[in-house]
Amino acid sequence: MTVLSIEELAENLPSHAAIAGLDLGTKTIGLAVSDLSRRFATPRPVIKRVKFTRDAETLLAFAEKERIAGFVIGLPVNMDGSSGPRVQATRAFVRNMEALTPLPFTFWDERLSTVAAERALLEMDVSRQKRAGRIDSAAASFILQGALDRLAALARG
Repeated sequence: MTVLSIEELAENLPSHAAIAGLDLGTKTIGLAVSDLSRRFATPRPVIKRVKFTRDAETLLAFAEKERIAGFVIGLPVNMDGSSGPRVQATRAFVRNMEALTPLPFTFWDERLSTVAAERALLEMDVSRQKRAGRIDSAAASFILQGALDRLAALARG
């Protein structure tokens, strides 16, 4: 497994392969998957976190089932650009995944992704109870869509 920049990911992805977006929380991992042409991000059910080994097994089983070619994981930097404990936890999660998969990971600045996801769910008039269960996957979808848009811009030159 390798950590790649978005530019390196663009160069190394096979054509017509899906990528997954991840929003790593303390209780859940939000998931989203791209279509094969990597234009659209679609939210998927969250993974309830248990402990790293089980979380990794569940994530890798999902990746195998969906034929995922790489992961874009939200990096929760502070609004001022500094790194806090959540950034360190996200980087540690990816470091621990290195021994388990050859699939590449790309960090993506996730500032305001949860806010955008919350607004989108509110606009769709999703109840508070249902929003709580969907917010992490909606945030993963926003993270992945940002990366997909960047990949499309890189492809255009």
